[in-house]
Amino acid sequence: MIHEINAEHLSIETIEKLLPQSSQLKLCDDARQRIVKCRAYLDQKIAESDRPVYGVNTGFGSLCDISINHDQLAQLQINLIQSHACGMGDRVPNDVVKIMLLLKIQSLSYGYSGCKLDTVERLIDFFNNDIYPIVFQQGSVGSSGDLVPLAHLGLPLVGLGEVEYKGQRMSGEEIYKVMGWKPIHLTSKEGLALLNGTQNMAAFAVWALIKAKHLGRWADAIAAMSLDAFDGRIEPFNISVHRVRPHQGQLETAKALNRLLEGSELVCQEKEHVQDPYSFRCVPQVHGAFKDTYNYVKSVIDIEINSATDNPTVIPDEDLIISSGNFHGEPIALPIDFLAISLSELASISERRIDKLVSGTRGLPSFLVARPGLNSGFMITQYAAASVVSQNKMLCWPASVDSIPTCQGQEDHVSMGANGATKLYRVVLNVERVLAIELFNAAQALDFRRPLHSSPIIERLHDEYRKEVPFVEEDTVMYPLIERSIQFLQHAAFD
Repeated sequence: MIHEINAEHLSIETIEKLLPQSSQLKLCDDARQRIVKCRAYLDQKIAESDRPVYGVNTGFGSLCDISINHDQLAQLQINLIQSHACGMGDRVPNDVVKIMLLLKIQSLSYGYSGCKLDTVERLIDFFNNDIYPIVFQQGSVGSSGDLVPLAHLGLPLVGLGEVEYKGQRMSGEEIYKVMGWKPIHLTSKEGLALLNGTQNMAAFAVWALIKAKHLGRWADAIAAMSLDAFDGRIEPFNISVHRVRPHQGQLETAKALNRLLEGSELVCQEKEHVQDPYSFRCVPQVHGAFKDTYNYVKSVIDIEINSATDNPTVIPDEDLIISSGNFHGEPIALPIDFLAISLSELASISERRIDKLVSGTRGLPSFLVARPGLNSGFMITQYAAASVVSQNKMLCWPASVDSIPTCQGQEDHVSMGANGATKLYRVVLNVERVLAIELFNAAQALDFRRPLHSSPIIERLHDEYRKEVPFVEEDTVMYPLIERSIQFLQHAAFD
């Protein structure tokens, strides 16, 4: 797939299609002209005036009042990238790094940043050749842009830092020898254009939104299987109930559960119980609230990834070079926290359904084994899910409520959106794990309902799952089966 970088809208759906290794980027003619025009304008302004322009011929942050000589402007860019590369901790995953590259290319392509054309094209070379700069998760406060992670993203442009290429970690100097390239020679303002911006936290958010869309669908399908396996009632999903409280996500979820369970023998059989626990009865309200949150967050991130977020902003058509604050992460830091909270609720309600499935009620054996006592069965799967859900609660304390001033007080309010983004990443993985454990339990419970069957959709899901994860007759080592359940959610075609 070849994607042309242009002024047209970049959607999250397009980014998802571009993540496979065969995807390629190229600049359209308009984008190339905008980049060249902006650079020429900036060069002209530098040549014509000695007036201080922040980040162009001055120092950075609280050093903004120190002017830099013309013959030192190139060295200023290298110094900036080197000094800001203070990353620590775990690496940013390659999928997220690839999104970072794409978002930085998109932002620079608008022609408001002053980068040279060859700088942007080298970023495209990295993307097209699956060269992943080594970026670390810790170090950004999310307000002068993602300075630290973006410095690590930019180091290999000038032959510094490290990259991963074809599974091998190598230096920036080595990758240039392998590819037969020469390092980029940065000129005035380019270092700041590369480091300023929200592409790190936005990339994590895009990755999370892509994953969350699929997890939301899986949550509905797994809840439907659990409901049938628990001998749950269908009445709470009657659309008439939800029309009197018409939240969009709630309506969508009720419709989804009705579709998923259509034709089930189990859901239609006579019930002895009058109502179900909330974790079953309130699936439309809880899953639906997540979906409404997802749509809101997606709308905000959609704006962000189609924006220029570095500083200063260079607008040639209006003869403007303005130092402002488009790098500040607050507009997406708050939604990032919100998405993590809403996702964690999918895991929280899922764990409660797991607990009911192993409770030894409604005709199911204790801990979902034929001979409980001798066998512990699925007892500890609920413990494991509870542990992960508890961790999510800690991770969902909002990062965006914190601010620690930096740069001698010049940058006196920061978003901490990057911390929120890395926490969101962990929450997504945790939600996937809990849903995988619920599916593990629900499939086991459904097998105890034979000869009755669930709906054709749920039975097809069950059959596909059983190709990967067997029915558990006697106690066995469980962690490989849970891992296979996780892999099933990641790779199965079911929606």
